Amino acid sequence: MLSNTAWGELQQIRRYIHARPELSGQEKATAEYVCQQLQPLAPAAFWQELGGTGVVATFDSGKTGPHLLFRAELDALPIQESNTFAHRSIFPGVSHKCGHDGHTTVLLGLARLLHQQQDWKGKVSLLFQPAEETGAGALAMLEDPRIQGMQVDAAYAFHNLPGYPLGQIVVKAGAFTPAVQSILLKLQGHTAHAAEPENGLNPALALAEILRLAKSLEVPTPEDHAFRLLTPVYMELGEKAYGVSAGEGEVHFTLRAWTKESMDALVKALLSGVGVICDSHRLQWEHSWTDSFRANFNQEVLVEKIRASAEGNQYAIHEMEQPLKWGEDFGAFTEIFPAAMFGIGAGEERPALHHEDYDFPDELTEVGVKMFWGIINQSNP
Repeated sequence: MLSNTAWGELQQIRRYIHARPELSGQEKATAEYVCQQLQPLAPAAFWQELGGTGVVATFDSGKTGPHLLFRAELDALPIQESNTFAHRSIFPGVSHKCGHDGHTTVLLGLARLLHQQQDWKGKVSLLFQPAEETGAGALAMLEDPRIQGMQVDAAYAFHNLPGYPLGQIVVKAGAFTPAVQSILLKLQGHTAHAAEPENGLNPALALAEILRLAKSLEVPTPEDHAFRLLTPVYMELGEKAYGVSAGEGEVHFTLRAWTKESMDALVKALLSGVGVICDSHRLQWEHSWTDSFRANFNQEVLVEKIRASAEGNQYAIHEMEQPLKWGEDFGAFTEIFPAAMFGIGAGEERPALHHEDYDFPDELTEVGVKMFWGIINQSNP
């Protein structure tokens, strides 16, 4: 395993990345720094600018064995950091509030281990993904011909989870995170004098009916396999012109469902209902999508390897009964490769993800590296 000096160096790497966050799709300097750390370790293959700023480094043991892929994320969030420690963000309004700085550091630690150890088999590809927070990065990388040509036997990723005991391994077979996507609905009518609204087409009542429709389509109980949630996130009607009856409006929802099939059925029902409502009010309408995340489905056989790695490292295991409710871009990988994702507890008192005072706990770097190393060993009995 790595020396105490190496663990200390990784802590400094993590804090360096934390202090220099970059938003989704803008991770050029972060990717360049990752490359600087990887190149001295002599990977057998090294690719840059996949799906934008993505990086892949493949290590080859020279021995027959599976090809495993491990993913981390490069991007940060548009959040002003409130922490005052020395490695706080140097960029106003941008900070690592999801722990991607830590996830990236774990892969860099694994790269060091792959370089120095001889007792493993097969190939290991370390994938550093851009734009996870917007749901765009995974698909962009997977559409790159270099990725499409890779023969991957299994793909893995983890996410740190505040609210769980520090270092606890959180596992679940099947659905791990839901399908999530946001829809933008725009309604177009005609303005009129506010004293004569009958001479126009005001979308106000249609918007109200769409809100009721969305509520009626929900199955808000997470324990239900048919769980689906439609959260209104933005709404606008007309202008601040008090003599004018509004002629246009829009409403945005974020949709969640445990499976792709459930999401497809939800989208069909929502769009059908919106069409009926707009027709009844003689309104034109259009829709578009943003921030789409595929459902994250864990294969049982791979979850077993995660459990075995945790047991081998003597880490506590928590079997999660219900999927997490937030979206995760790793879901796109689970549609292409046999794959599984797990959680690592970040501490029960740790600020929640995306909070302005969150910081990835450095203690998890060693946990993450040892978990991935254990998975490699479990894949080569």
